Amino acid sequence: MAHHRNGLAARRRTVGLTQEALAERMRVDRSTVARWESGRTAPQPWMRPRLARLLRVDAEGLNDLLTARSPHDTRGQDALDHALLHPDRVDLLAVATLRTHFDDCASRYDRMPSAGLIAEAAAQLNRIDQLASGSSRGRVQRELHALHADACTLMGQLIWDASQRRDHATATTYYEQSAGLARHLRDTTLEAHALLRTCYVALYGAHDAQAGLTLAERAADIAARTSPALSGLALLHVAEAHAMLGSASACERALADAERRLERVNAGDAAADLVSPTQFGRLAGSCYLSLGDHRRAETLLAGTAEELRDRRKSRAIVLGNLTLARIRQRDVEAGVASLTEAITELETTRGGGGLNIVFGAARELRPWRQESLVAEVHDRLLGLMTAA
Repeated sequence: MAHHRNGLAARRRTVGLTQEALAERMRVDRSTVARWESGRTAPQPWMRPRLARLLRVDAEGLNDLLTARSPHDTRGQDALDHALLHPDRVDLLAVATLRTHFDDCASRYDRMPSAGLIAEAAAQLNRIDQLASGSSRGRVQRELHALHADACTLMGQLIWDASQRRDHATATTYYEQSAGLARHLRDTTLEAHALLRTCYVALYGAHDAQAGLTLAERAADIAARTSPALSGLALLHVAEAHAMLGSASACERALADAERRLERVNAGDAAADLVSPTQFGRLAGSCYLSLGDHRRAETLLAGTAEELRDRRKSRAIVLGNLTLARIRQRDVEAGVASLTEAITELETTRGGGGLNIVFGAARELRPWRQESLVAEVHDRLLGLMTAA
């Protein structure tokens, strides 16, 4: 059962905004604001700085408004505790409490090291598995299996990131388990999400663009009828795979198709939370970097980095790619500036994708290693490597 965020609604009224007005300024539907205030969903991390400004609170104040619970919320934890002792008696209230715990863990992925979340995520996955095995009732079982699929996907994501994108086998095993649960539920959105995560392993871990292309195309096809958000996101990775393979025309077609699908995303899309306004710039910038159009890549990536202030792992990846675009144009000073920003983000998050790109960018700075600004950034990288 969701807990009503009465403080969030009260703060909105205090600053003189109706739900409709806040929704318009946040560029979401009014129903989305209503779900935030009812506690059914929460704003995505990339939305929160803007929401905080509109409500005239700082980040900590907004977090308090989003996490404050009423005294009645103990019922959910009581229901979960009872279900863990008696798995055959699990009910929707217990499942909703499990979902809230999962959402809270997942929302911290982009702000802190994955290694620090693995134990919590594993404990949640074990609880979900225990209850799913004991439940035999229709809707309760379906909700548990859907949560189980999401938890497997998150676990794979955390392990792959914490291993600095080296442990492909474990991550893929979790993604395959998620896809199997999704097929059992006949949930094409969940299945496509798991396939897309497997695509990331192929593209960014194994560096197998052809395998990544096949997986991304499958994810786009599976999600096409149910989720413009997920099919659009998959097509962005289709575009990136084509770029890695050197096919500029196929890349451009996939980018255009992705943009059309993303324009159709609405609050009713089950995967809407996976897409942010920065998604297109991030992936298109990476495409043009692979295709050697470094000036165009720099323009897209620089703008995207400015919009990603609250998504630190993603921002580190964008800044790493921005550094590469600048170095390849022989703009060493600008490259070092963006590399320094990326290192600052990674000192907090240890994101595996960002670490790999940043160390790759540092290797391309070797021709200028005698210059003082390059030497300084190499010293910071050495400290980062030691800490990692």
